[in-house]
Amino acid sequence: MPEGFRVGLGHDTHRLVAGKPLILGGVTIPHDLGLAGHSDADIVLHALTDALLGAAGLGDIGELFPDTDSRWAGAASQIFVREAVRLLAASDWRVGNVDVIIHAEKPKLSTHKLAIRDQVAILLEIQPDRVNIKAKTGEKVGPVGRGEAMECHVVALIESKKNTA
Repeated sequence: MPEGFRVGLGHDTHRLVAGKPLILGGVTIPHDLGLAGHSDADIVLHALTDALLGAAGLGDIGELFPDTDSRWAGAASQIFVREAVRLLAASDWRVGNVDVIIHAEKPKLSTHKLAIRDQVAILLEIQPDRVNIKAKTGEKVGPVGRGEAMECHVVALIESKKNTA
């Protein structure tokens, strides 16, 4: 890969539970179950944060925002992404593009993908055409397929500001 570009991979999984809102990519999705977690459990933004931090060699979400710290209890995950973007900028990096795969048996996410894309683009301070959102089912296999959990994978490309200025 040419100097000035790096790739990071992020992943997150959370259990589905009653009584919590389902938030994906900063967008509240109507559903009878939500994701359990210390913060708002937004698997998209958690995986995105990890992908960005990993690409820049800046650690991971658990190091910056540990679930043992009460400051992050119930926190909106947009905070995590904004901090990752700030850390990238301070290290002379910016987001090139991201590719997101959400694994969920239910609800169907096709009608929500554009809203998630647009919200992620705003958080990353990039054009929406640099964000791709895909939704896959678990084909009734494993915790995702049985509707017990949701997962998300994100690949992020970051580029050096020095080489693109």
